[in-house]
Amino acid sequence: MFRPLKVNREGLEVVYRAQGMLEANVIKGRLETSGIPALLDHESQVWGMVIDELGEVRVLVPTERAEEARELLAVGDDEEEVEGDEAPSTDAPAAADV
Repeated sequence: MFRPLKVNREGLEVVYRAQGMLEANVIKGRLETSGIPALLDHESQVWGMVIDELGEVRVLVPTERAEEARELLAVGDDEEEVEGDEAPSTDAPAAADV
């Protein structure tokens, strides 16, 4: 009755494995904003559940842009860690000062 879709992935390389469509779309957007075309490849999700690899979404880019994409995503990961480690600004007045 149902036949599996035959998707041609030739010339594409997986650069990221996301746990769900939300994360995958954020990554895809970051790549596309930088001029790197990206596609999402996933199995069907039932009720948005992510169990082990069931909800995994693979982010693919053209093979010739894969290294550039990985570098871009690595830089983004480093920036997020730095932002999370920053001490609160001392320039803003404390709630008791207002």
